[in-house]
Amino acid sequence: MNKWLIGARIKTLPAAISPVLIGTSYAEQITWINAALALIVALFLQIAVNYANDYSDGIKGTDQNRIGPIRLVASELASAVAVRNAAYISFLIAAIAGSILSFNISMWLFLIGGISILAAWGYTGGKKPYGYIGFGELSVFVFFGLVATIGSYYIQSEELNWQIFLLSIPVGCLSCAVLVINNLRDLSNDKLVGKRTLAVLLGDKKTRNFYIVLLVISQLVSISAAVIDIKMLFTLICIPMAVNVIKKIATGVGGIELIPILGKTARLQLLLAIITAAALFN
Repeated sequence: MNKWLIGARIKTLPAAISPVLIGTSYAEQITWINAALALIVALFLQIAVNYANDYSDGIKGTDQNRIGPIRLVASELASAVAVRNAAYISFLIAAIAGSILSFNISMWLFLIGGISILAAWGYTGGKKPYGYIGFGELSVFVFFGLVATIGSYYIQSEELNWQIFLLSIPVGCLSCAVLVINNLRDLSNDKLVGKRTLAVLLGDKKTRNFYIVLLVISQLVSISAAVIDIKMLFTLICIPMAVNVIKKIATGVGGIELIPILGKTARLQLLLAIITAAALFN
């Protein structure tokens, strides 16, 4: 596989696609060019985060002994400067698409976009990355859950309501769950190199319990969204898949065995988003 596709971490892209699907589908009228621009923003922000994480962890040396997928800087597949530039280009593409939306809809989107980019870089970048002190999951929940879903709805409807807030919660929980699995897999190495991720702070058992809670909340909230549209009960289809990964986490599998679970969690998020979008689409 091309090294830049490896660095982009394609398997994480459901976290970008899912909120746009849900936010767009709930709108009464859809402007498809705005939907496409929102998807570009979300995808390239996710890719930018991945490159920025590869770059920042690579130059800090925290990826040297990790057991997960290949990282470009740590494995010397690409120079740190090249990976940093890939992050900058991805941020720029997201910013251009976001700027078009801002000019067309609301200048407030500039502020939200700017904060999102700063949050993406600050996860592992800079002198005091918040991902190193246990706030990564909170940021993912906020930006790849609430902000992305509600924002995708707002650019179509130019209004906010409690329904879209409710619909954003399962997306945020599952985006968060993907990061929890990632950090659980890297727990031992992160502890050694001084990365105080939430998994390091909580420990193995509590991190597993947190993951389970996130999946349970995502399913319960999705089902409760039947108050918005009775067709949301079709999200019950996702329960067997959720139960399957919960059982595996509960057995205590760790290390490299967590990699397939990370992929299954991302697919669960995408499946839930597709079912939700189909249920809500007018």
